[in-house]
This record gives sequence, C-alpha cells and structure tokens, in this order.
Amino acid sequence: MLKIRTGDKVKVLQGRDRGQEGTVLKVYPKKNTAIVEGLNMYKKHIKAQAARDGKGGIYEIPRPMALSKLAVVDPKTKKPARVGFKIEGKKKVRINAKTKKVIDSAK
Repeated sequence: MLKIRTGDKVKVLQGRDRGQEGTVLKVYPKKNTAIVEGLNMYKKHIKAQAARDGKGGIYEIPRPMALSKLAVVDPKTKKPARVGFKIEGKKKVRINAKTKKVIDSAK
C-alpha cells in the first residue's frame, strides 16, 4: 500500500519545484511516481494532426514525479509529515509518524 494517494496535498522535497505544494492528480504505483497539479511542468511541441483540437503548438503538461521526492501535508498541522500505518479495529489507517494522529483511513 502506498503512503501517497490521489487527492492528497503534498510538498515537494527535492528538485526545481522544492518547497511548493500541490494536489496529487494521479498515482502510478508500478513506477512509484505521481502527477502533482501545477508542478513539474514541461513544454511539449505538438503537431496539428496529433492535437485533439486540431491546433498544434507548445503545450505545458505536468510530468510524473518520484514519490520519494514528495511528503504528505498533514491537514491538522499543515506541515509535511512522514506517513505510517496503524490498524484500528478492522480498518487500516494512515497516521502521522511523529504525532501518531490519524491522517485519514486507508482504503
């Protein structure tokens, strides 16, 4: 089970976008990467035939980032947190490793 999920607010720890925060749009578990909204943007030249709208040009698209470069922002403390797991009853929940408080329930 991954510690970062779609919809999480994350902070970038390394790279050119270091220190910025964004929301995870999609996670690729096999590649250990995630796409974060508005971060790690690259320009892509697209020909008119390949474009959906029929217009070519230079488009900015988000590229996947390694999960090791991202930290989940704890919704209560608003600070980046290391994530751990704990079993409560029959549910597995994600917890902040430092404060031991529940971040949210894992699926």
